Amino acid sequence: MRERHEIWGDDPEERDASEVVTEALTDAEIQRQWHDRPEVAPFKLVARFVGRNAKRVAVTVAGFAVVIVGLILVPLPGPGWLIVFAGLAILATEYVWAQRLLNYAKTKVGQAKDAVLRKDRPADADPPA
Repeated sequence: MRERHEIWGDDPEERDASEVVTEALTDAEIQRQWHDRPEVAPFKLVARFVGRNAKRVAVTVAGFAVVIVGLILVPLPGPGWLIVFAGLAILATEYVWAQRLLNYAKTKVGQAKDAVLRKDRPADADPPA
């Protein structure tokens, strides 16, 4: 049986934003510090959440940036699809959906390669060993 995080991409160590809010509401020291300047408290909660998930945020931003650059380069001369696959590989380090998409793309590229190699070979030639 597959674990939930394998199916949906939810990592058990991933922190939910509501946990950060609950922690902030129960910790007296955090409350004291934030009540000094209540207008910045929501920004501090966001900063605290992002700080705890900084690696995932960095991987997400970098991966999507590389994918977007690759998609821009697809119609232009250059290694567009290679860059898209590199971006998916970056995203696959944190997300199961990206890993599945990358595996699907690898399968399709392998099938296309096999079809091209079969087409280029003469029909009477023996298959390579």
